[in-house]
Amino acid sequence: MGFFAFLVLGLIAGAIAKLILPGRQGGGIIKTMIVGVIGALLGGWLGGLAFGAHLQDFFSLQTWLLAIAGSIVLLLIWGLITKQRHR
Repeated sequence: MGFFAFLVLGLIAGAIAKLILPGRQGGGIIKTMIVGVIGALLGGWLGGLAFGAHLQDFFSLQTWLLAIAGSIVLLLIWGLITKQRHR
């Protein structure tokens, strides 16, 4: 998958993750894109370790599920970090 396709995947996966995981994580479109891209990398890495799956094709359901799951995990971690910082 190319660089720009991966950015688009990350942006959409980050937006879907924010829709699935309600709350005040803060940030705009740039943070959403960063969380989505890093989450997609995290999801691909964890999917590769756990199931032997990888982010291969843009239109693959497996790619999207791994990217969204990774973004959700990253948003949960980000929420815990920022919640502690505001106290």
